[in-house]
Amino acid sequence: MSAQQNRPLDEMTFKEASVELEQVVRQLESGDLELEEALERYQRGVELLSSLRARLASAEQRVQVLVESARQDDVPDTAAAPATAFIDE
Repeated sequence: MSAQQNRPLDEMTFKEASVELEQVVRQLESGDLELEEALERYQRGVELLSSLRARLASAEQRVQVLVESARQDDVPDTAAAPATAFIDE
């Protein structure tokens, strides 16, 4: 296990965390780990996955706010427009 894999999650970028998660999955799938090491790697994988999901949810929420803001900017404010009525003469 490298020092990189022991870094606190809040100090890692999204990409670093996802790369480490991929490494954990490969290590677990190899079947070469002792039980204790496999459990430690599994726990780290769960932590990484949880962190990545939280970051994605946060990013999705930020994008949604931006999209809604952009939509509001595109909609003309009709309350300030003069009223028009068509009268049949």
